[in-house]
This record gives sequence, C-alpha cells and structure tokens, in this order.
Amino acid sequence: MHAVSYTAQWMAAARALESEREDALYVDPLARDLAEPKGFELIDRYAGGGLLPFITIRTRYLDDAIADLLADGTVHQVVLIAAGMDTRAFRLDWPDDVDVYEVDHGPLIQEKRRRLDALGAKPTVRRHEVSADLTQEWLPTLTEAGFDPSRPTLWVAEALTFFLTEEQAAGLLQLLASASAPGSHLAFDILGRGLLRSPFSRPFLDKLAADGTPWIFGTDEPEPFLAANGWDVTDLKEPGQPGAGEGRWPYDVQPRGRRHANRLWLIRAGIATG
Repeated sequence: MHAVSYTAQWMAAARALESEREDALYVDPLARDLAEPKGFELIDRYAGGGLLPFITIRTRYLDDAIADLLADGTVHQVVLIAAGMDTRAFRLDWPDDVDVYEVDHGPLIQEKRRRLDALGAKPTVRRHEVSADLTQEWLPTLTEAGFDPSRPTLWVAEALTFFLTEEQAAGLLQLLASASAPGSHLAFDILGRGLLRSPFSRPFLDKLAADGTPWIFGTDEPEPFLAANGWDVTDLKEPGQPGAGEGRWPYDVQPRGRRHANRLWLIRAGIATG
C-alpha cells in the first residue's frame, strides 16, 4: 500500500491543472505539491473519456454543496470521508464554529501533514485528522476526535463509492445514516451502471483494474438506492447540467429516460425523516 494512493495523487494533479486555467472553476494552490510522485503521470495514463473535466466539475459541485448546506448555520461539523489529498479545509471560506474531520488511513494522513507543514499551509477552519481504516469499525475513532453524532452533520464522500461493491456502498450509506442527527446532509457522487458496461469506457476501466484500483459499483437509479439506505435525494445532477459544469462538459447530457447511457451522478441528500 502506497502512503498516498494513486487516486489521491491523480485527483490532486487534476485539481492542479484546473487551478492553472484562466477560466478555473476553483483554485487549489496546494494541489501540485500534493500530486507527487505519480499524479501527473496518472493523468496521462488515464487520459480521455471525460474523466479530467469530471474531476473538475465534481470538485466545484461539492465545494458549492458545502457552502450551500452550511449557509443556514444549522450544521457545524463536516466529515470528509477518504479525504485523500483534499485541501478544502485550507482553500474554502468556512463559517465560524465549524469543525472539519478528515478521515483516511494513517500513512496517508501522516504524509499529507508532512507536505502541508513543509508548504507552511494553514487551515481556514478547525481541522481534525482522523486516522482510521474505513474497512473496519471507524465511527468510534471519529467520535474520539470530537465528532458529535447528536449534532447535524454534513458528510462528503468524493470518489469513494466507485471502489465499493453494491453491498459495501449500501452499508456505508446506512452507517452514515445511523450516525446522523436530524438535519444532516450527504454530498457525494456515484457512477452509472451503464458506464461500467460501456465499450467506450473499457480501456480506461482496464487500466484502473491493472493498477489495483478497479471501479466496481454503479447504479442507474440513484434515488431509490439512497432511499433504501436512509437518505432522500435533494439534488441530482449530471455533468454539463446547470449547476454542474455547464459549458465545461465535452459531451451532450443524455435524457434521463435513455437506457444504458454513460452517467456520472452528483448528489446532495438529506437524512430520511420517514
């Protein structure tokens, strides 16, 4: 296991490239240093298929979700699950009295801390590092770090469900729901099932599998999947739609009723009340 996973390096490299555009959807000044040693090499390896613009659009969508869902002042704790080399705790403007918990495996957190310290980076929010194995029982470790399950929470899970089985993805949603007080929210992304079966996607998917990071799970019906696991969808977008990278997505947005279309879902959800 590399201290910094391929996925974390690749996403940091994508954020660095976006930050250097004149029309950047966001600016992450730390990303280039966090993408080493293989991030830019992986960008070249996984080129094509719209994945680079998708990372950019997803990043901005989740940035906006955080700002919107914290705006009314009812949520004061945010949990970034499998945070990787994410730097939202350093580059976003946060309300006062918010705590951000970054959960990931210990070696990655230690390496990220080393790099951020070397850059002199300072968080713009109360930031808590949570070293935990997400394949094991990790909520007690989060609670020990100060997380309070009796308070509303915003959970952010970026590029995580792709690597899980359907059972594991459902279990994750159920676990988050079990630790969510009324008024809690979830912001994340899910693949469409059609994308995992598409010949267009096969070369890219084969490279991921060869690198030990296969994409496994997708659904073409995200609303019932979330509803069955404790969450009600409040916003559902695909790249290229208004509020989700309109003008930056290189493909046409397919009608919802078109079966087997390649889809990437961007989702906000609230804890189910029924």
